[in-house]
Amino acid sequence: MAELNIVGVSKSFNNLKVLNNISFTAKPGMLIGVLGPSGCGKTTLLRILSGIEKVDTGKVLINNEAPNTYRHKIGYVPQSLTLYPWRTVEENIFFGLEIRGINKKSSRELVYNLLKAVGLYEFKDYYPHEISGGMKARACLARALAIDPDVLLMDEPFANIDAQTRYYLQLEVLKIHQKYRKTTVFVSHNVEEIVFLADTVIVLTKRPATVKKEIDLSAILPKPRSIFSDVFLDIRKNLIQLIQEEFT
Repeated sequence: MAELNIVGVSKSFNNLKVLNNISFTAKPGMLIGVLGPSGCGKTTLLRILSGIEKVDTGKVLINNEAPNTYRHKIGYVPQSLTLYPWRTVEENIFFGLEIRGINKKSSRELVYNLLKAVGLYEFKDYYPHEISGGMKARACLARALAIDPDVLLMDEPFANIDAQTRYYLQLEVLKIHQKYRKTTVFVSHNVEEIVFLADTVIVLTKRPATVKKEIDLSAILPKPRSIFSDVFLDIRKNLIQLIQEEFT
């Protein structure tokens, strides 16, 4: 498990300032949920955390090291749920290990265990066009976990999936998080999803985004959570109001 520290991070593209002095900490094994208005820079923040984008000012530390030194220890699940169409589910999950020079034979047990963990073992020989959107999301999650990341980044991975399937995938995320205890940053525009999953919620303002509020949900809403409980509904309402304030 790793500690993730974001300290005073700002980022601009040309003359457009996207992030403004973002700071928060994810303790080892914590699942951080990030909410904010559309276009506020949530994906840019994840790209910075992964080391893909550089900050203008501020710093990101993973166990007190810059993220580029941990490039191969960061798992990323994108919104697009991209899988290589010419590879089977098993081969897609193995891809991250392959580019690190790890022998397929020696890692087969690991890949099989991940396939079983996400409920795809029976579909390991299927190609992406032969499986559903929910299965693709599970495959992308397993692929991100295959490299045994210290930090797992998830960028609205269920945004384009129907509500019923999304709920079961959220349960899957909780199960996987409980099993592997990866420090996780989960970005979503879905307030209910964040309240259901997150230990702590980071609410961002509109662009240029800064941290508007940080809420420790674990202290007031223990897991497992019911989306129908009064406390859950009150928190959901409060978060929606915080987001709506950015449009007024």
